[in-house]
Amino acid sequence: MPSSLLETSWWVPCYGLVGAALTLPWATGYVRRTGPRPAAYFNLLMTLAAFVHGFLLLQHTRNGATATIVWHWLQAPGLDLSFSLLINSVTTSAMELVTGLSILAQIFALGYLEKDWGLARFFALMGFFEAALSGIALSDSLLLSYGLLEVLTLSTYLLIGFWYAQPLVVKAARDAFLTKRVGDILLLMGVVAVGSLAGSYDFPALYDWAETAHLPEGWGVLLGLALIAGPTGKCAQVPLHLWLDEAMEGPNPASIMRNSVVVAAGAYILIKLQPILVICPGANAALILIGAVTAISESLVAIAQIDIKRALSHSTSVYLGLVFIGVGTNWTDFALFVLLTHAIAKALLFMSIGSVIMTTNCQDLTELGGLGGRMPATSSGFVIGGLSLIGLLPLGAFWSFYCGINHYWSTMPALVVLILVVNTLTAVNLTRVFRLVFLGAAQPKTRRAPEVPWPLAVPIVTLSILNLLVPIILQRVQLLPTTINWTIVALLVTSGLFGVLLGGFVTLKRSWTRPIKVPLRFVQDLLAYDFYIEELYRYTVIWAVRSLSQCSAWVDRHIVDRIVNTTGVASLVGGELLKYSATGQSQAYLLLVFVGVAILGGAIAWLLL
Repeated sequence: MPSSLLETSWWVPCYGLVGAALTLPWATGYVRRTGPRPAAYFNLLMTLAAFVHGFLLLQHTRNGATATIVWHWLQAPGLDLSFSLLINSVTTSAMELVTGLSILAQIFALGYLEKDWGLARFFALMGFFEAALSGIALSDSLLLSYGLLEVLTLSTYLLIGFWYAQPLVVKAARDAFLTKRVGDILLLMGVVAVGSLAGSYDFPALYDWAETAHLPEGWGVLLGLALIAGPTGKCAQVPLHLWLDEAMEGPNPASIMRNSVVVAAGAYILIKLQPILVICPGANAALILIGAVTAISESLVAIAQIDIKRALSHSTSVYLGLVFIGVGTNWTDFALFVLLTHAIAKALLFMSIGSVIMTTNCQDLTELGGLGGRMPATSSGFVIGGLSLIGLLPLGAFWSFYCGINHYWSTMPALVVLILVVNTLTAVNLTRVFRLVFLGAAQPKTRRAPEVPWPLAVPIVTLSILNLLVPIILQRVQLLPTTINWTIVALLVTSGLFGVLLGGFVTLKRSWTRPIKVPLRFVQDLLAYDFYIEELYRYTVIWAVRSLSQCSAWVDRHIVDRIVNTTGVASLVGGELLKYSATGQSQAYLLLVFVGVAILGGAIAWLLL
């Protein structure tokens, strides 16, 4: 039985594909009489099968069992393109996190999209989502990981554009797809380059090559930046981060997965690339710079948002920025720790705000309030998720922050300050959202808001319990520190409490909504519009591309077309003239050829002499 489990482990990502295929009769509209719900049940059943299969694998791999499965896709002299999977406790744990959250998100979607006739199409896309994420978790090949990232990007594009009749949705899907293409093209260049240099795309072979490789400084810098570019776009890091904010136009059940494990997929690949990035000069510095700028700037931007989903999506970029810092400082344990605790907590937060949006049909923070007593399960889930996301004992994010600060305490004190500042700003943002949504007087859109039905409440309660159990789980797998630095504990708890108090007791006066004084208004707009980066793109990159396109179109129309047309007209005229000089006598044709060759030979001789 154990050996057969390992041999069939490749089936786990395939369950999602099978579930997506089973939904096609409903998703394509071929079956209409039953409605779309049977498609959802089929996909949910296959996800449950993947979770059970993965759970059995996890129990087996925790006892030390490992396996590597290799498929040789293309073999030729000097070329071996193979796809390999690594089955161990880390990869199966990541896979179980994906399938577990996918089950809860799909149950949540049953209630959230209950009256949407596109329900079957949504579940088909969720199947592709899950298959790509599970495959990335198990992949031990850079080439396979890149291909699965592209499948994930396509699924993201289709899910963001789920409500394709809305212009903002179409724009959001397009921008997300094009923004990721920028990083993906550079990543593909890096993948091809490193595969050519190492002679293999499997991670173990790449690690062996990296131990002895010596790259020229210029080539090393270019290779490092190319490998970083892809994860930068996938993880919504500055300057390729605007897509995640716009992606909030899609359905909330997809946002649950996108902000918890989808963005983490790019970071997971980056963590696997860390031994290769070490030999690329400047790569680590670039990672730290990108992560630090994203963490600070997006923490500030999140506080200025009035859309409830966007206020949380910006904090996703913040925590992925900390992952970039962990990889840049060669401390991947911290990066993995942040990914784990953030995914579980952020999924719960998005479920909670999804319940609010469904009940009130509103996601504007200025129009919400007073929902705490009316939606106890939802408000409790938000509180538990928020506390799990900031450094307050004893929940998950506290231990990930402690791990990072303890490592940087004596070597990089600036990063210690950065983590504490991020913790404080995140606490301010989450407290502000909780206060505006669940506390205060009821607003017109919240006066009759009931608690959500069981398809939405069950996932929230389940994830709330899971977040409370995270410290126990970490203790069982021996990830908690054996000794405690109480100075670090005091700093972390103080920074979190200070953020909570600042967000809870600072009065939000109506005059602050739109300050009269120009400097305050400028600062507010600067943060609300994400430092005007979209405007910067419009007047730089977009202007350059548009100008180049217009110039190319003018050259094509007025120069290339005229040359081609002139050549065509000349050919027609020459043919018409030639037909009147044709006699049909071979001696005339030979004389013409002889004269032509003589003229050509004379011209060549004149040039040479």
